[in-house]
Amino acid sequence: MNKKLIFIISISILITAGLYILIKNVSFKSNKSAPNAASARQLFELAKGQELNNELLLAKATYREIINNYPDYREIQDVEKKIEDLNTRIIFLPTLIAPTSIFYFVAPGDSLNKIAREFNTTVELISKINMLKSGIIRPGIKLKIWTGKFSVLVDKSQNILMLKSDNEIIKVYTVSTGINNSTPVGAFKIKDRIVNPPWFKPGAPKPIPAGNPENILGTRWLGFDLPSYGIHGTIDPKTLGQQVTNGCVRMKNEDVEELFSLLPPDTEVTIID
Repeated sequence: MNKKLIFIISISILITAGLYILIKNVSFKSNKSAPNAASARQLFELAKGQELNNELLLAKATYREIINNYPDYREIQDVEKKIEDLNTRIIFLPTLIAPTSIFYFVAPGDSLNKIAREFNTTVELISKINMLKSGIIRPGIKLKIWTGKFSVLVDKSQNILMLKSDNEIIKVYTVSTGINNSTPVGAFKIKDRIVNPPWFKPGAPKPIPAGNPENILGTRWLGFDLPSYGIHGTIDPKTLGQQVTNGCVRMKNEDVEELFSLLPPDTEVTIID
C-alpha cells in the first residue's frame, strides 16, 4: 500500500472518529438539557401510589421532589394541590405522627383547655384530630397533639392567605381584602375568636345576629389586636379574590372554619401589599 493511500485512510479514520465523538457529545448534551417530563411523571405516579398505601409523609416528600427538581413540569399546580391536601390530612389524621406532632397521655386533672394552653393549640384542633365527641377526657387516653407553630401571611396583591406551620406553607386560600387597598399592612396577632359572630354594623342601633342575611361576617371571626379588623367568613363567596371588603380579610365559611380550628390566640398574622 503506498504512502498516499495510507495517509488518506488515516485521515478518513480520524474524521470518522471525530464525527462520532461530536455526535455523541451533542446527543449527551441534548438529553441532559431536555425537559425531564418523563421523570416528573414517574415521580408523580410514585407519589400517588404512596398515597394509596397511606404513606403520606413519603408521598409528600416525593411531590416535594417534583417541585424542587422539575419546577417547569406542566402539572406543577396539581402537585402543589396534592401537597396542600396531604398537609391537612397529616395534621388531622389521628394515627399519624409527623415531626411537628406528638402523642400525649391524659393525666389526672387534665382538661382540653389545659392541654390546649400547654401546647399553644386549640381545643377545636385537639377535638377534631382525635374525633372527640365531647369535651370530657379520661386519664390514660392517648391524644395526638399538633405542636407546630402556626402563622398567617396575607398577600393583598394576589388576594391570598397562606397558612404556615413553622414557616412551611401548609395551605393557600383565596380571600377578599379591602376596597381601595384599605386592609392595613403590618404584623398583627389574633386576639378574639368568635363562633357565629354578631355584626356591629356602623350606624345600626343594635348588633345584627349570626344567621341574619344582613350579617356579612359569616360563621367565624378571628379578630386582630387592631380593633375592628380581622379574618371572617362571608355570605357572598362569589366576591372572593377581589378587593371588596371594608378592610377585613374575607374567606369562604368552610375555609375560615378550618382556619379557626387551627389558630390559637396570639397567632401572628402578617399582611403585605
